[in-house]
Amino acid sequence: MISKSLEEYLKTMYVLKKQNGNIRVTDIANNMNCSKASVNKAIYNLKDNNLLNYESYGTIELTEDGENLAKKILEVYDIVYLFLREVLNIEEEEAKREAEKMKLSLSDETINKLAKYVHKVLGLNDLNCGYDINKEKCRDCVRRKVN
Repeated sequence: MISKSLEEYLKTMYVLKKQNGNIRVTDIANNMNCSKASVNKAIYNLKDNNLLNYESYGTIELTEDGENLAKKILEVYDIVYLFLREVLNIEEEEAKREAEKMKLSLSDETINKLAKYVHKVLGLNDLNCGYDINKEKCRDCVRRKVN
């Protein structure tokens, strides 16, 4: 289990990889508005947790576990955002800010129930298939329906 701040670094790295094809310390620092020293500390903590591979001044590569956890972190944000925006009709920018804060404190059980509720209310998908935030197949299925 890693801290919520490390989750944010991991999520940022995953997004940067998808956007740019690579992950650089400078890009992470710029994106998160923090110092390169903070990024390097996070990198080594994530490496110690087997979530990424990195050698000093080398490339940063997410491991399979790191990539899966990053996807889960993004999925939690998506679910909370959808609930705030589409179910509660909160304005977009406020929903984004609130989703960022809320996702940090919700358990997997709560997220699973919230996902089922959101998708049922929005008519996007029948999640009685045993949706679980920790199962890649279900997340991919749900993500396709949402997008």
